[in-house]
Amino acid sequence: MPLPHDDRAATEFDGFEVWSDLRGDHGIEDLSPMRRALLFAELSHLVYWRDSEVRRICAHIGIEPRRYLDRDGAQTYVFESDVDCIVACRGTEGNDWNDIKADLKALLVVAETVGKVHLGFKEEADDIWPQLMDTLADNTKALWFTGHSLGAAMAQIYAGRCAVADIPSNPRALYTYGSPRVGTKRYINHVRLDHERWVHNNDLVTRVPPPWFGYRHGGREIYIDSMGRIRQTKGFARFKDRAAGFWKGLFKGRIDPLMDHLMPGYIEAIQSAIRTEECP
Repeated sequence: MPLPHDDRAATEFDGFEVWSDLRGDHGIEDLSPMRRALLFAELSHLVYWRDSEVRRICAHIGIEPRRYLDRDGAQTYVFESDVDCIVACRGTEGNDWNDIKADLKALLVVAETVGKVHLGFKEEADDIWPQLMDTLADNTKALWFTGHSLGAAMAQIYAGRCAVADIPSNPRALYTYGSPRVGTKRYINHVRLDHERWVHNNDLVTRVPPPWFGYRHGGREIYIDSMGRIRQTKGFARFKDRAAGFWKGLFKGRIDPLMDHLMPGYIEAIQSAIRTEECP
């Protein structure tokens, strides 16, 4: 439910309420870190929806869908407000064979910058890249990237390319949810960019492709534990927490590594953190 001091009703879709609100003269930079993370989580979830739903929720948030990019199954929205531009990439859809093929092409290939990158993710990004460059060629607003799953991988590739491309658009930050590993250490470290990489407990996708293939994660990891709390755990403590989440999932009749990958779990955890932060 909306926070007690909110004077505007949240918009609900798929049983989840959208809290984000950029109406007025404030922008993303004015949001608290957690509110910012929630905005990008909500947009990463929203891009899976029909265009009519996207436009309805955007009107509530205070942004416009400037352009919808779609080619060979790769899909990306470019949203705009008065002060911000947001590139939100759609992730894997279970009924889209093109998405599944992209996920499975785990061969490392030479990247367009340095190092090596996942072949399937690169091909998905390549499909949209010319249209995205054209869309951002005259952008002078603060530029943000976000995505979930395959969309998170695409967002990371796009943000890195924009940082070195011969266009005025310079990315401000990258927010990813349930992201797989995208490339080698040299590739992900080539561009220095603020990157919040969210991981929900047993989310299976965040652990593939495996590091022994040469893959590495980038960004600052933010971990959601088995209780839905945002905590930084490492080593054996992380192992225990994942085991607890797995057994709790079995008790509830669910496959935790798959369920933890879904965006609603990420959104609920961030909303809960905001409740604690803003309404102690």
